[in-house]
Amino acid sequence: MFKFLKGHLESISGIEIYPMLSLIIFFTFFVVLFWWVFTAKKDYIKTVSNIPLD
Repeated sequence: MFKFLKGHLESISGIEIYPMLSLIIFFTFFVVLFWWVFTAKKDYIKTVSNIPLD
């Protein structure tokens, strides 16, 4: 199965950029999420965490 898929994907020109783009998008998303978690205001976190209990 993978042999067929690999052979098919190698025949497409310009396909090598997509894994790199995926990695960059994935890495950027988690860096931004990490930054937001550490810079969020504590009052906002308390308010949001109590919403399910109200």
